[in-house]
Amino acid sequence: MNNRSTSRIRRAVAVIAGLAAASVVLSGCLYAMIPEGAEPKPSVTHAPDTEGVAEELLPYYGQTLAWSECGTGFDCTDVTAPLDWENPGDGEITLSVVRHQATGTAKGSLLTNPGGPGASGVELIRDSLDFAVGAELIDNYDVIGFDPRGVGQSSAVACFDAAGMDDYLYSIPTAERGTPAWEAELLEGHQRFADACEANSDGILPFITTVNAARDMDLIRAVLGDTQLNYLGYSYGTFLGATYASLYPEKAGRLVLDGAIDPAVSGLDVGATQALGFESALRAYMQDCLDSGECPFAGSVDEAMADLGALLASVDAVPLENGDGRMLGADSLMTAIIAALYSADSWPYLTQAFDETLQGDPSTAFLLADFYNGRENGAYIDNSSEAFRAYNCMDYPVEDDPAAEAATDAKIAEGAPTIAPYWSGPDSCAVWPYPPTGTRGEITAEGAGPIVVVGTTNDPATPYEWSESLAAQLEEGVLITRVGEGHTGYNKGNSCVDGAVEAFFLDGTVPEDGLRCE
Repeated sequence: MNNRSTSRIRRAVAVIAGLAAASVVLSGCLYAMIPEGAEPKPSVTHAPDTEGVAEELLPYYGQTLAWSECGTGFDCTDVTAPLDWENPGDGEITLSVVRHQATGTAKGSLLTNPGGPGASGVELIRDSLDFAVGAELIDNYDVIGFDPRGVGQSSAVACFDAAGMDDYLYSIPTAERGTPAWEAELLEGHQRFADACEANSDGILPFITTVNAARDMDLIRAVLGDTQLNYLGYSYGTFLGATYASLYPEKAGRLVLDGAIDPAVSGLDVGATQALGFESALRAYMQDCLDSGECPFAGSVDEAMADLGALLASVDAVPLENGDGRMLGADSLMTAIIAALYSADSWPYLTQAFDETLQGDPSTAFLLADFYNGRENGAYIDNSSEAFRAYNCMDYPVEDDPAAEAATDAKIAEGAPTIAPYWSGPDSCAVWPYPPTGTRGEITAEGAGPIVVVGTTNDPATPYEWSESLAAQLEEGVLITRVGEGHTGYNKGNSCVDGAVEAFFLDGTVPEDGLRCE
């Protein structure tokens, strides 16, 4: 067990979610680009790229893939990777990969990652291809989704069963919020979760890191037969892509990093920045709600935010019972709010949730929170919460500076007064079975060539300043700015952003640095 104290890594670290959460497709309407009745292409296997590969890695880089149909227009395979890249003879893991072959003439493969860490890239591509990438890229690239190590259908982190996850994610502490007894109660829950993850994950926990996932990505590139990696990463996927470019600059082809994470900021800084980002997005929502004439709040934005604060305090004091017996407290209501703020398209659901909650009905609030947590009909459809914790507890270094924590608390309280009371808590990684191995620092990716970074001005989950910072750090970083609301910028209906990203992937045309898309 590591010696991390109960210093507070903010809820912010717990809400760097992926593109799937950004969509908030609560209607269940997912998309597929293959016309009904279209004939799938015959599966193609390319010779792996083994040039310059170390001898001990040749069994991995030289493997031949066996593809099988896994849905109309899609084929799937498994890739075998070392459990420990530093000691490749010490065991193996499996990486699940899905491919949609180019509908036209393929320029090669385009790997994608929806973020998280912990979101399934296989599900994103297979279930919602045209949400992940635009039609031009579908026509010109074999679009690849993969589940990173620890995630989904790959060798996966496993912790609690559904009942245990319900207790961990939704239970309401008995002690008063903010007291030592409250912190101890939460930390006991984190300990039970960590113990379950260690018991049920088959020894993979110490190897669930972004560095190892980036090495896996190079392996996938090679066994697909590509000499360079073309990559589109969203949210956390930007950190994965930047890490790849740092490790393999000579293999980095055309990389687009959308909704960037700043690799140089600490966990505390991540938390503070995200708290302010969600408060800003919540105020934008509230203005829209008030303007609609159908808002359950009234008055100015400040007055409505104060009333929302009163609502949060009310359910914190007296939780509301849902039809399934679960109780809605302030933490679950905050999860619902966060889920809805990823996309302006989901703001009507948030209005409905507030309206119902004010009347004592928490059902839509639970619908939003369940969507965020990957819960459907009492079951958990993925392991995103488990994998998320595993990656962050290994990637983020220990922070134990009371003065820095106090300054962070003050910054959040001042800049995010509505969210602040429900943002902090004991560090869940304090009881993780393994000490973190990750470091925080600038990524320059020297020698990698141009890398495009897309930032959205009022992105709550990965605030715009992070995209600015990453683009400035990269030796040849190029920034595209989408002016607007919501998480990530490409394939959101902004022709300026979409055209620049697709020209880069299709023709290698590097966008003008600083391009601003209204």
